[in-house]
Amino acid sequence: MRKKNKNIPVNTLPEGTFRGIMMMREAFHGSPDSREVERAHRDGGYTFIIQEKGSTHIQIDFQTYCISAPAIVYIHPNQVHRVISFEHARISTWIITEENIREEYLSVLEDLMPVGVLPVKHETLTILKEAVGLCMKLSEKREEVFYHSILKESCNTLITLIISQYLALAKPAEHHTRSDHITREFKIALGQHYKTVKNPRDYAGLLNISTSYLNECVKATTGKPISVHIQQRIILEAKRLLYHSGKSVKEIADELGYDDFSYFTRLFTKMVGMSPIAFLNNYRE
Repeated sequence: MRKKNKNIPVNTLPEGTFRGIMMMREAFHGSPDSREVERAHRDGGYTFIIQEKGSTHIQIDFQTYCISAPAIVYIHPNQVHRVISFEHARISTWIITEENIREEYLSVLEDLMPVGVLPVKHETLTILKEAVGLCMKLSEKREEVFYHSILKESCNTLITLIISQYLALAKPAEHHTRSDHITREFKIALGQHYKTVKNPRDYAGLLNISTSYLNECVKATTGKPISVHIQQRIILEAKRLLYHSGKSVKEIADELGYDDFSYFTRLFTKMVGMSPIAFLNNYRE
């Protein structure tokens, strides 16, 4: 078994990247030939991929996907992933840090996560490719006085195009209920505070509503109570750390806010159907 890092690696944006925005359009075939993308890692920003030709095999949070053109995929900074291989692939990809994304888009991206690979129509791919081509040209105009603003806004336009494709599959905004809105706000809060906030009452407090009303809204929208969402988010991170880092179960319990190691072990076993050690052995490489 390979030696693991103590923490899940976070790939920083490549040298030469301008103030938190990286763009690339290249052709690949075979293995990635890059340790940084072959190993399980997180990215130091929000990642977007447009599969223009061929296919890309990628693993995201314990699930393997085949991205076959024409398709798109969005990867949240929290998600652990690795590229397995390419088959005559041509992809456009960009990674953009949080401070460069418009606030209204950030909230939607948080709400969307996690998402799967999304096939798109060829006419949609054509529009995306044209938009990427313009962004790539603008990224070369470093002499422009407002270079960063131009680059940032062009990337936000691309993000809007990606978001719109995912939202087209969701319930239209005009049909969103109060429960939908509250559930969305709860999920955002959960993503930000799951390591320190474990009690449904505290999430209700963050949203300035009663615990019973929050639970009613979340259960009506998702079919699951608040407590299950909290536990599932914690266990997902526990799985990531168990599999992708060299930390002990006790270290992981501490990192996720559990002083009682035996309670954390019981919770994991209840949610996963096996103990943390059994999970690690089951998925051992």
